[in-house]
Amino acid sequence: MDKRILFIGGSPCSGKSTVAERIAKKYGAFYFKVDDFLEQFMEKAAQMGYPACKKCMEMTPDETWMREPAIQCEEEFLVYDEMAEFVFERLKEADADLIVTEGAAYTPQVMGQYGADDYISIVPTPAFQISHYREREWVPYILQDCTDQEKAFDNWMKRDILFAEKVKAECENRKIPCLVNDGTRTEEEMSAIVEKLFALTGP
Repeated sequence: MDKRILFIGGSPCSGKSTVAERIAKKYGAFYFKVDDFLEQFMEKAAQMGYPACKKCMEMTPDETWMREPAIQCEEEFLVYDEMAEFVFERLKEADADLIVTEGAAYTPQVMGQYGADDYISIVPTPAFQISHYREREWVPYILQDCTDQEKAFDNWMKRDILFAEKVKAECENRKIPCLVNDGTRTEEEMSAIVEKLFALTGP
């Protein structure tokens, strides 16, 4: 049986992980979360001299988060472009017939370059995104060395809102399924929609 990989891209805090985990558990698939290896992949790209990743690894928290959100957003796409080769190398190494993988790193541009038959995106509404970021215990740790943590958080949220808008627009342009999560659907309903998009049938 050929390896089948189900890619869930989109924007942060949209429910990608929840859906991926549920599907992986239901179908006995190997679950690969890109964010668990994000720093490792960025370090490898920086060591290769890739400019966006190298710059990100060298910046201070203020240099990272106090910039204009539009600049941060553009850089985010560049970082994902640069580290993509390492993500796909890791997927090739996975010994499983069915893999469910998710991450904002799977942008429409990256997937257009590497190709994938099974690819969807999930993006949040701004309100859903911000409310869920507020619940993440690790957010204060990320921003703890910023001189103005509230402004840094606001820039972060604006960056990711822009990221979601760009992903959604590119998905529409490329005819890629893109779900918008506004929090009104249950986890079960979101998972069922994604299962249908991937044409998955009973485990």
